[in-house]
Amino acid sequence: MAALIAEAFAPLPVSDWLVPDRAARRAVLAGNFEILVEYALTFGLVYVTGDRSAVAVWFPRDGEPPPPPVDYEVRVERVCGEWTDRFLHLDDLFDANHPHEAHHHLAFLAVAPARQGTGSGSALLRHHHARLDAKGMPAYLEASSARSRDLYLRHGYAVGEPFRVPDGTPFWPMWRRPQPPPAR
Repeated sequence: MAALIAEAFAPLPVSDWLVPDRAARRAVLAGNFEILVEYALTFGLVYVTGDRSAVAVWFPRDGEPPPPPVDYEVRVERVCGEWTDRFLHLDDLFDANHPHEAHHHLAFLAVAPARQGTGSGSALLRHHHARLDAKGMPAYLEASSARSRDLYLRHGYAVGEPFRVPDGTPFWPMWRRPQPPPAR
């Protein structure tokens, strides 16, 4: 799953800033995502399509946030090396912009590049949104590209004012209120 997320996220502008070395980028991203996916398997929800071409990683935030991953900064330094400060800076930006009310946080929605645009990501979103809507629970995410922002807009998210990494690359915070069930 971490390799799939890295493959999908490597072409994003923020990945250029996180790991400027193209040759190292995918491996560094995969190492970082491995820490976070492992964490999600304990404290979150992970959905994968049957063909393993798409994955969604959610973290319920209906109370106190869970403890951070064990030895997180040491592990990040081990896999991110000279770019550790950039990954930790991004974590700080995410924390500073994260809402405090109860919600589920979509940390990652990744689709293999060859399968993007086929509806796999949307199917994973609809699956979890149905659960959230039934519970009256909102959702939050940070869109990392204009394309993903537009996808989330189609799924009922409202976009907030972007925040940016030091090179100016934006992230759009997005919030989705629970949707009423469709009329019969």
